[in-house]
Amino acid sequence: MKKVYHLKTCSTCVRILKELNLPSEFILQDIKSEEITVEQLEQMQELAGSYEALFSKRAKLYKEMDLKNQNLTEKDYKHYLLEHYTFLSRPVFIIDNAIFIGNSKKNIEAVKQALNEQ
Repeated sequence: MKKVYHLKTCSTCVRILKELNLPSEFILQDIKSEEITVEQLEQMQELAGSYEALFSKRAKLYKEMDLKNQNLTEKDYKHYLLEHYTFLSRPVFIIDNAIFIGNSKKNIEAVKQALNEQ
């Protein structure tokens, strides 16, 4: 499977997708207009190893809800990820059985390398 979970209103996601110029077999899912399902999140968690790995601690709601001062469990991370799309660290690329989470330069370089190996 080749899929990208992104936010089309996020300038960083838009810039990264433009930079990568993904092949047409990629499925792009705008997580605001097409919410992540439990099944999709569980699949991402299986590839990532935890829900926390998918969770953005830079999300505005994370600060507003004062979640940093709470002892969050994997169950809590899953709940928040399903509750509001902004908690997903974006973009998330799934290329076959590999997952790439977030927008760090290192991560995007890894995506480019995976694409070149296709």
